[in-house]
Formats: sequence, structure tokens, C-alpha cells
Amino acid sequence: MQNFLLIVGLAALAANLPFFSEKLFFFWKIKAGTKSFGWRLLELSVFYALLAGIAYLLESRISSVHSQNWQFYVSTFSLFVVFAWPGFVWRYFWRKPGI
Repeated sequence: MQNFLLIVGLAALAANLPFFSEKLFFFWKIKAGTKSFGWRLLELSVFYALLAGIAYLLESRISSVHSQNWQFYVSTFSLFVVFAWPGFVWRYFWRKPGI
């Protein structure tokens, strides 16, 4: 149960990270000055892949890893995008332009 809560908490945090910084992965400054939605989507995908790797490692420490089909990854990525909704709303709907 602890691992499950850890993964869900990390997923909620990682899904919102692309919307809270104008730097790419919090390190690299974008030449244009502001990140486009495409960069944010790339970050979201990379964070999902990193989180899937962490979940795989945690599962492998407990028992043998259950093999998954593409449907599992599509549904978990969709859930990851749902976790990103608060950051998306904050970035594009609540904030005033120029902030």
C-alpha cells in the first residue's frame, strides 16, 4: 500500500511540473523565452516514462514483474494526463497573461 501511495503522489506531482516553470525540465532556458504547449507535452511524456520506470523498479523489488500490453500504458498515460489537469488550469485559465 505504501508503494501505491508513493507512486500516486509522485504521479500527481510529476504531471503538474511542466506547467509551473518556463525552463525545460527546470534546467534549460528556452530561447523563445516561454515554453510552448508542445514542450510541455514532451515534458509530460518524459515524466510519465520516468515514473513508469520507478514503478517498474518498485514492483521488481516486491515480486516478479507482470507483463503489460499497450492498453495498460494508454490507460495509465490517460490517468497521468488527468492528474495534470490542475497545472493545466493554473497555467492557461487562472493566470493573467504576462505573469
